[in-house]
Amino acid sequence: MKLDVIKLDAGKAGEIELNDAIFGLEPRADILHRVVRWQRAKSQAGTHSTLTRAEVSYSTKKIYKQKGTGGARHGSKKAPIFRHGGVVKGPTPRSHAHDLNKKFRALGLKHALSAKASSGNLVVLDSIDMTDAKTAQLAKAAQALGWKRVLIIDGADINENFARAARNIAGIDVLPSMGANVYDILKRDTLVITKAGVEALEARLK
Repeated sequence: MKLDVIKLDAGKAGEIELNDAIFGLEPRADILHRVVRWQRAKSQAGTHSTLTRAEVSYSTKKIYKQKGTGGARHGSKKAPIFRHGGVVKGPTPRSHAHDLNKKFRALGLKHALSAKASSGNLVVLDSIDMTDAKTAQLAKAAQALGWKRVLIIDGADINENFARAARNIAGIDVLPSMGANVYDILKRDTLVITKAGVEALEARLK
């Protein structure tokens, strides 16, 4: 498939031929869902924890004598039935990550790129090189192009001035080609890829 290439000033910079095996697939929601679920599970902290009966801080002295009180028999205030007692089978720190093979993750990235291309929310940019790190200049260019919630993917290295200029603009995120992932692509309204980024992604996913 062919797509127009534009510059930061909205001028045209020719056309580019995109690989249909990467940008021309029919997006499948089930594949995207599985990859996003894998990503979010992997990034989940899993630090939730509760104190068990052995861990709560309380006296170990027997509450009252075993017989003759007319009440139930109790030996410790740490028992779960008492206020401030230990929790039975509560959550403990653990990893939420699960396995998803490399080929399926790559397939998910292809479907995410194809989803943006098929919906018309894929933009190919000639370059993001900037001579000065001017936030106001980039914000004005983004407004002229209609970018509100946008992810910009460059090649192996990101232009330092562009990264510094974009850092203070809400709604603009920049990633190198190796950092491209399904969750970040789907979360933004518009996906912008530089020509260097397209080459790097096609080399990564071929």
